[in-house]
Amino acid sequence: MTMKIELKQISIRDVVNGYTENDDDVFGLDWKLNIRPSYQRNFVYKDKERNAVINTIMKDFPLNVMYRSKNSDGTFEMLDWQQRTISFCQYVQKDFSISGKYFHSLTDEEQNKFLDYKLSIYICEWTEREKLDWFEVINIAWKPLTKQELRNAIYHWPFVSDAKIKFSKRNCPAYGLAKDYLSGSCDRQDYLETAISWLSKWAIEEYMSSHQHNTDANELWLYFQKVINRVQTIFPNYRREMKGIDWGFLYNDYKDNTTNFEPQVAELMADDEVDSKSWIYKFLLDSEKRHLNLRSFSDTQKRICYEQQQGICPDCWGHFELEEMHADHKLPRSRGGKTTPENLQMLCRDCNLRKSDR
Repeated sequence: MTMKIELKQISIRDVVNGYTENDDDVFGLDWKLNIRPSYQRNFVYKDKERNAVINTIMKDFPLNVMYRSKNSDGTFEMLDWQQRTISFCQYVQKDFSISGKYFHSLTDEEQNKFLDYKLSIYICEWTEREKLDWFEVINIAWKPLTKQELRNAIYHWPFVSDAKIKFSKRNCPAYGLAKDYLSGSCDRQDYLETAISWLSKWAIEEYMSSHQHNTDANELWLYFQKVINRVQTIFPNYRREMKGIDWGFLYNDYKDNTTNFEPQVAELMADDEVDSKSWIYKFLLDSEKRHLNLRSFSDTQKRICYEQQQGICPDCWGHFELEEMHADHKLPRSRGGKTTPENLQMLCRDCNLRKSDR
């Protein structure tokens, strides 16, 4: 089929006719317009953006041209403008007010003027691939698509539809289970992207391509639950430092570890030598001290100590340039030594390497 695009004028009155909105579906135009196809993002407008749409219409200012895809059965799908369309439909449905005015409180003349506002719409007839190619490159409704939203558009099959129910809404199961552990926003697909990246080890597109025709996303959801449940088992006391850690990758490597690490976590959290508190959790699993980013002596502290020692190494009594010496804890960290000027000495390289951390 050759791509065909036709520009039409359609009133808001026509769009809001039969407007229906629930958790999964949003329809208008007497159920002929699918405002939120499976490849579309959820509603993400804030009050300021939503109100700007309504004020633009009320002032009879022009809005940008919108795009719809025409299906073979005569129905339509919204390609962009979902956010703005839902905004004016919700206003007419009396969901919110502007400057204290609900739609039903406007005069008849004001209501009719609002409903008769003409929308400029490109009606597009094209192949599925042409539609998705266009959708992938366009900036939708003032907010560019995230990478995961683009993936959802490309692989918009049963798997994505079910995954969005589980991972992509503010009241979705993933939000209720893991909002304290994950960064980002579920309605911008951050939760879904995170879960797939963990399970696929960053092969997100490959995973979505191979699973797009699955009837559900249960494999992903069960895996995600196991990850969060294991976190809550081995680190039972929640702390804000736990938010945003890649728990899935840790689960992949250490899922057989069922140790309750709470005593060690509490001890390390109270240790002012540990700068990277959020890395405590990874350290307890892999024992790599570099994760803790332990405090080090500053260049100023090193210079002051070097001058006080007059460049003399207190172990071998040789004289060295500052660059040839290492900062050393007199009392090692392993025995409670702190990173303070009183516990600092400058040793030559050889003496420092010979010193055991006992």
